Order: sequence, then structure tokens, then C-alpha cells
Amino acid sequence: MTDARSQSALREWRDQFRQPKVLVVLAAVGVTLAIVAPYGTDISLRPLPRLGYWALVVAATYAAGSLVVTVLREVLPPWGFALRMGLSGIAAGLVVAVVVLALNAGLLGYVPEAADLPGLVGSITGVALVVTLTIGWLSREDRPKLETPPARPAILDRLPLEKRGALLALSVEDHYVRVQTSNGTELLLMRLSDAIRETGDLAGAQVHRSHWVAFPAVQTARRDGDRAVLTLKDGTEIPVSRANLPKLKEAGLLPR
Repeated sequence: MTDARSQSALREWRDQFRQPKVLVVLAAVGVTLAIVAPYGTDISLRPLPRLGYWALVVAATYAAGSLVVTVLREVLPPWGFALRMGLSGIAAGLVVAVVVLALNAGLLGYVPEAADLPGLVGSITGVALVVTLTIGWLSREDRPKLETPPARPAILDRLPLEKRGALLALSVEDHYVRVQTSNGTELLLMRLSDAIRETGDLAGAQVHRSHWVAFPAVQTARRDGDRAVLTLKDGTEIPVSRANLPKLKEAGLLPR
């Protein structure tokens, strides 16, 4: 894993502990375990030390497990979600098991018998696997879907590279169409109707028999008698015929 990716993974991991909802959940789990007192901790520990023990166990195991999952997400190939999260869960479970055994030995002086060790590690790993898959799935569902950016108007591919930019307007000049962009203009030998088809999904409209404009390029719009005039961001003025005024009103460029 590259330094940039490792730094990104560690930054993401640290950011988890700045999220109030994560801290609230960890606290709630710690308190719940202190009350339920599994694994005989109701006998071996008094209430306050038991709360401290489980709070430490929850925080340490979550920190270790989430670090493993975050790093492996950057390292593992782009396999299927279930396979990646399954492997991450198993790896996190093994690390969590080591953390739990170390805490038990240090805080409680408890070291399991060799015969009990595989079963204990297996149960901890199984729990970590289920938790990892659950959290991974919920995070996947909550992640906002990235919107696909609109395709670039095909007509721009007809222009020299240095003149390709934001499409502003199309205007008829004899048998040519003047394509106006934020980086200049270019004359193309084609019909206006064909040029308009190549604007794709870009918001705009033919506002005159000789002109088409991209709505995002309009700086101002003003009425001129029973017609209108559009001023583009580069200062160009485009006339709008009376028949096309409803298009501007529909686009919100003129009051209805």
C-alpha cells in the first residue's frame, strides 16, 4: 500500500472516533455489557470496575478491528463485497482475540488453558466477523450514490482542443454554425438542427431561428418589446424571438 493510501486509511480510521454516533454506540455497548456481565465478570468484578473493564474492552477491540478493516479495504483486490468483508472480518477477529486475551491477562490475570484457547479465539473471531459484515453492509447502504456527471456535448469534439470549453451558444452564419465556447469560437459546416442534436443533455434551447443558447451560459435576460435579449457570460447578446419567450419563462430566465 502506498504512503498516500496508508495515510488516507489512517485518517479515515481516526475520523471514526470523532463521530458522535460512534462514541454513543461504543458507550452504550460498554454499559450494556457491564450490566449483563457475561463471562463471569459479575462475580469477578464489582460494578464500577466492571464498567471500566467493559468500556476498555469495547473501545480497544473496536479500535483494533476497525483499523484492520480500514487498512485491508485499501489493500485487498476489488473482489466481491461479501468476500472482501469476510476476509476483513476474519482478520479483524483474530486481532480482536489477541487484544481481548492481552486485556484479560493484564487486567484480570486470566490466561486460558491451552485446550480452551482455540474455542475462545474461534468464538471471538465469529462475533467479530458478524459485526464486521453488519457494519460494512450498513455503511455500504448509507453511502451516498455518486451522480454520474453529464456527458460532454458531442459537438465539442468537432472543435480544436484549445477551443473546447463550456458550450455557450450556437449561431447560424450562412451555411455554417458558429460554435461559441468559454475558450473561443469556431465555424463548422453543418446545419443548426444537427448541431443542436449534438448538444446532448445540456440545458438549453433554440431561442431564435438562427440561435441556440445554453441556459447555464446566460448572465442576464431582458425584455425588448415583444421579444427579449439574452446576455451571455462573455458579454455576447443573443436575440430571442417572440415565439420562443415561453422557453425562457419555463427555464426561469424571465418572469411568467
